[in-house]
Amino acid sequence: MDCQNILKSLEASHFKKIIHTGNWLEIQTVIYAKQIKDTIFLLFAILDEKDEAADIRALIAQFNSFESIGQQKPEQIMFYLSIKEKHDFHYFKNYIKICD
Repeated sequence: MDCQNILKSLEASHFKKIIHTGNWLEIQTVIYAKQIKDTIFLLFAILDEKDEAADIRALIAQFNSFESIGQQKPEQIMFYLSIKEKHDFHYFKNYIKICD
């Protein structure tokens, strides 16, 4: 799975890059977030952006504010998917289409 293509796609889809400074994810994790409702966010947490086999996690989670995403644990996680292979990402894209 080409992590660089995924990152370009997220940036083109207006996801905001957030540097993780809290303790709910690994230290080197970079978060791409997009607000989908008042306090509900779609997140992609990427452990190593430069690695082609990066550990990518997709979440739909509730946070108090956009600013708290990189600092605090989510209030609630409504969806979680660990993306390790191409077919995992395919399932997630289909899920998002259903939720639209």
